[in-house]
Amino acid sequence: MHDLLIKNGIIVDGTGAARFRGDVGVADGRIVAVGDAQGPARETIDADGCIVTPGFVDIHTHYDGQVSWDQVLAPSSINGVTSAAMGNCGVGFAPARSDKHDWLIQLLEGVEDIPGSALAEGLTWDWESFPDYLDALSRREYTIDLGAHLPHAALRAYVMGDAGGDHLARPSAREVERMATLTREAIAAGALGFSTSRTHAHRSRDGLNIGTLTAEDPELMGIAAALRDAEAGVIQLISDAYLTADDDFAAAELQLIRRLATTSGRRVSFTVQQTDDAPDRWKGIYAEVDRMVADGLPVSTQVAPRPIGAILSFASTTNPFVVSATYRRIAAGAAVADRLAALADPQVRAAILAEHAAFHASEGFIALITRGFTRMFRMTDPVDYEPHESHSIAAEAARAGVDPAAHVYDVLMEEGGRRLLYMPLINYARGNLDDVHGMMTGPHALYGLSDGGAHCGTICDGSFPTTTIALWSKGSKSGLSAPLERLVHGYTQRNAAHVGWHDRGVLAPGYLADLNVIALDELSLAPPEIVQDLPAGGTRLLQQPRGYRWTVKSGVPTFERGAWTGRTPGRLLRGQRARAH
Repeated sequence: MHDLLIKNGIIVDGTGAARFRGDVGVADGRIVAVGDAQGPARETIDADGCIVTPGFVDIHTHYDGQVSWDQVLAPSSINGVTSAAMGNCGVGFAPARSDKHDWLIQLLEGVEDIPGSALAEGLTWDWESFPDYLDALSRREYTIDLGAHLPHAALRAYVMGDAGGDHLARPSAREVERMATLTREAIAAGALGFSTSRTHAHRSRDGLNIGTLTAEDPELMGIAAALRDAEAGVIQLISDAYLTADDDFAAAELQLIRRLATTSGRRVSFTVQQTDDAPDRWKGIYAEVDRMVADGLPVSTQVAPRPIGAILSFASTTNPFVVSATYRRIAAGAAVADRLAALADPQVRAAILAEHAAFHASEGFIALITRGFTRMFRMTDPVDYEPHESHSIAAEAARAGVDPAAHVYDVLMEEGGRRLLYMPLINYARGNLDDVHGMMTGPHALYGLSDGGAHCGTICDGSFPTTTIALWSKGSKSGLSAPLERLVHGYTQRNAAHVGWHDRGVLAPGYLADLNVIALDELSLAPPEIVQDLPAGGTRLLQQPRGYRWTVKSGVPTFERGAWTGRTPGRLLRGQRARAH
């Protein structure tokens, strides 16, 4: 007797092997038959016309706070994800002394754009140490399984106190040893690994650099050696190597990554993207990673399947007019409805436009966000993640013969002030996805960087798994594509194996029964919606996919046609998982 039988699907099994038609039989939370599954079942899903894949594994999320108050864990769960890793980029909420709660909230609010009010109200803080944190999670149930990295910023502050938040402060030898001891304890308790950040983009709510920014070898290698001693865990990091135009700096960061891999003996992955200032840097990074792997070092890049794009709106976090003093005064502390009502006043509009005209930024993201009108696009349905400049707000304004800033203001006031504009900031230096395709198809690339749970009002990339399958299996506007089997493998077995979860990511007997039933021709993404469902009425962007008929976690259907079934079979994952037999 099967608990669940999925019949007549096109099976893409996660290994990269060619698809085939067949059934999947499930009993006691595991797959028991693939191909021709005979016998009765308590529940049957007809997958005729659909592909059947393993559940997706997202190795780069930031649900560290959301796990305190939310069982569903959207947007990842609604995008076919059944297992996720959080605590990335060196930020998280454990270990945490009680006098550092507010400091950690401010750090996550700044680095990951998670409303501080939501964190202050929603975090339960029923932990201090990292093992305590895992114990707290183990008492909760979710729609997906979750694992957590030990975050460097929290660890540093726990050991060094206030000095841990200063990236110019150096820990003593005793403090390094304390960090190493706590790392070993975290790994023993079930941490996936250790994460850190080395990017100037990561700042607290007050604009201060993250404390890990310039951590030096004694500290980093002391922690890496702890992972070597534990014989477990991975290292995840973000570095400014991919965005710099400075060849020497990039080379130095890559050598540090080499030393981390050499010292730890563990798998290392790091962020690689494309910026306008260094559009070909990723190619040099890939060449160096090739050399590391050839030398026997298990180093991978983490890449995204589309541009990293800001969502501009008057009803969320950012738009071209955030530099205006009048706009900031209206937006500060006001309810969204009150803000939109004030922005509709013609006198307010005139004041904001005048202040915007007087502001000048020559480079960087602020220059793009305030005056990059050629990179601002109305969000279509389904969303077009490869828009052409001829469809930009600048092109619209030129055709109408109006000032582009005034046109942007008026467009943002559409739909009652809730109009969304899409602005590709990263991975779009040449106005197409050709370089993204190059990064995704590299031999040592992992699919990641979705940041599910973070950037609540600015970026909406928890839908990366959907874009990966929907866009790249069909092809970009340049005609580039990737085989469906390879794409599914990347988001299932490959990601799972990287973090040591060898019991999932494959449709074969003995593996965990995590599955998606997908109508591939229907797979697409609607524009994000602005919702206020966080604690304390906090706002976030939430994007609904189309095409997922069923998602199954550990043999339990969790989503049917995008709707949560109310079931929560997901649990905390401690450390590595043995290969299925």
